[in-house]
Amino acid sequence: MTTVATGTGVGALLRGWRQRRRLSQLELALRAGSSARHVSFIETGRSRPSEEMILRLAEHLDVPVRERNALLLAAGYAPRYAESSLDGPELGPLREGVDRLLAGYEPYPAFVVDGSYTVLAANRGVAMLLAGLPERLLAPPLNAMRITLHPEGLAPRIRNLREWRGHLLAQMERQMALSRSEPLRAVYEEVAAYPLAPGPERELGGREGGESPDGPDGPDAAGAPYPYFALPLRIEHDGRVLSFVSSISTFNTPLDVTVAELAVETLLPADPETAACLRSLGQAW
Repeated sequence: MTTVATGTGVGALLRGWRQRRRLSQLELALRAGSSARHVSFIETGRSRPSEEMILRLAEHLDVPVRERNALLLAAGYAPRYAESSLDGPELGPLREGVDRLLAGYEPYPAFVVDGSYTVLAANRGVAMLLAGLPERLLAPPLNAMRITLHPEGLAPRIRNLREWRGHLLAQMERQMALSRSEPLRAVYEEVAAYPLAPGPERELGGREGGESPDGPDGPDAAGAPYPYFALPLRIEHDGRVLSFVSSISTFNTPLDVTVAELAVETLLPADPETAACLRSLGQAW
């Protein structure tokens, strides 16, 4: 459900989004085909914007779909965007397409998350990485950030935990700057407070304990050099170190709140050994 803070008008909300995007009233007006005077009147409450004007301003402010509904409600209009259940019949074609995508990506890991990183679907590549973790951490609802950074989750297996943890926290910070999601903020505050898990971590800029450097262009655990083209996730699995780079896909021009907040994350092998290992595991499935 979309909720609006009591006593918060549409003008104040729009002003907040404009300031968050670091636009002047004139810049926003020019983009929306309006005038700075009209934008000023809307923000101060001197003018009640039309439904069409709210949606036009929201479009140029890149306001998330859920928050566009909040703007409409604050102005006294009905929400424009539905929030369908992912299990409902209306999203059946999308669900079927995503399932095919995840299965087609095997043996490489791939999964779908919502706006607070709750895992909604995953393939067997992900199950392979999670094998051996405590059952209590794998109980629904499974959260991708929690299972990755928890000291009893994947964190002890991640060789470059500091860098990967920093990447994930920065990713959540960028998302929180774009939306007012309290569930996402709660997840962020939880995982940011986790202590760094003990384990065989080696920083990308150097090894712990005074060992020789082992950067992204240096030797991996097997001694083979790889010029990584993006920050890899380097994780131990069954005595091997697997290296992945992550790719995140979202849906273009969503007209449903649920769809707008879905993201498909895929892990691509970052070196030939990882690709060969995954192919070998896939043949055994």
